[in-house]
Amino acid sequence: MVARIYRPAKTAMQSGKAKTKRWALDYEPESPREIEPLMGYTSSVDMKGQIRLFFETCEEAVAYAKAQGIPYRVSEAHERKTRPMAYADNFRFDRATPWTH
Repeated sequence: MVARIYRPAKTAMQSGKAKTKRWALDYEPESPREIEPLMGYTSSVDMKGQIRLFFETCEEAVAYAKAQGIPYRVSEAHERKTRPMAYADNFRFDRATPWTH
């Protein structure tokens, strides 16, 4: 079973960057999830799908996977690009698009 090493993105409910600094190791699913016909619950026979390990750096996660003999693949983290803006920029005279109601 292949493990995936990645840095999780922030959730939609977060405005900050909490819980996005650490690296996570998850196992890829071995079998697809099945829908239970009576109640509609989703289930899986894959027990490793419940495991998620956290590491401070990518190198620590890779070293752990190598030490345990786990095949892995690393997904590089995408850095967020922010443009510095000020509230006063909304009222500049040389604005690219005019401000109207």
